[in-house]
Parts: sequence; C-alpha cells; structure tokens
Amino acid sequence: MKHEVTSMYTKKALSESLKRFMQTKPFSKITVSEIIGDCGLNRKTFYYHFADTRDLLKWTFEQEAIEVVKGFDLLIDYKDAILFTMDYLEQNQHMLNCVYDSVGRDELKIFLYNDFFEIGNMIVSSAEKAVGKHLPEEYKRIVVTFYTEGIAGIIIEWMKGEIKYNKATTVEYISSLFKNGLPAIINNV
Repeated sequence: MKHEVTSMYTKKALSESLKRFMQTKPFSKITVSEIIGDCGLNRKTFYYHFADTRDLLKWTFEQEAIEVVKGFDLLIDYKDAILFTMDYLEQNQHMLNCVYDSVGRDELKIFLYNDFFEIGNMIVSSAEKAVGKHLPEEYKRIVVTFYTEGIAGIIIEWMKGEIKYNKATTVEYISSLFKNGLPAIINNV
C-alpha cells in the first residue's frame, strides 16, 4: 500500500510540474529533464511511471477529467458530466491551448479519442439499457463513433472560442443530442 501511495504522489508531482511548464512554454518544447529537475527526481523514476511527456499528459487528463466523467451515471447525469468537462476545460484552458497549439486540432482529437470513445460507448450502452433494446455491434460502433467525433469536435471548438454560445447553452444543445437523439436511433433499428 505504501508503494502505491508513493507512486501516486510521484505521478502527481510530475503532472503538476508539467502543468507549470505549460503555462510558459509550448508543450512540444517541454523536456523530461526540465520536469525531473523541477521535481527533484531522477530520469529513471520518470521512465518508471511514464514513457514520455505525452504519456504524462495523457495520465494527467485521465486522472483529472476522464476518470471523473466515467464515474457519472451517464444516462441520468449526462448534463452534469458535460458541465464538469466544460468547467475542467475552462479551468485548464492554458494547458489545453498549450497542447492544441503544439500538436494541432487533429492530433489533440487523436490524443483524447480512446477516452472519448470509451465514454461515448458508455453513454450509448446506458441509452440501450434505458430503451430496452440493443443495437447490432457494427451499428453501435458507428453510433458511438458519430457521437464521439461530434462531441469532441464541439468541445474543442467551444474551448477555442469558435462556438459563440455560452456554456449553459452549449450544455443544453449537447444534452439534447443525447436525450432526444440516442433513444430515437435505438428505437428505429
């Protein structure tokens, strides 16, 4: 148990260091040497936990946002999950803009895609359960992909200020897509 606590503490220290550097430097310019120097750790410790800075960034997103969203009952609390995600984006805009500016929109979507896809799959599965019907697996994958791509795109556009609606309106629109769209899709198969 002590090792797990120490390991989590080390990962969080590395994550916080990365976030501090992202306030002043492009993500692509941040080095492992800078991070470990800031934390007072050695290179071996960093590579014990992470493959590279991208892996550390992914872990940071997963710990701070993705795992929290997965904890919501996405059938009932989808609005809360969307609002949490948007609040996280607002609070960490400097970090996300740093990544976006370093790797670009498509790369950021690819970077987050698996986590977004897993959440999308959870949402569609919850909707199937509520409706009492199951989509054929091939079609379910298409539906999950459609929602994943759409929501990821909307969230990135909102984060970059390309969507001019306020947060509450954006949450309502996205929620409507879930609430009205998914049951209709499932019932019409």
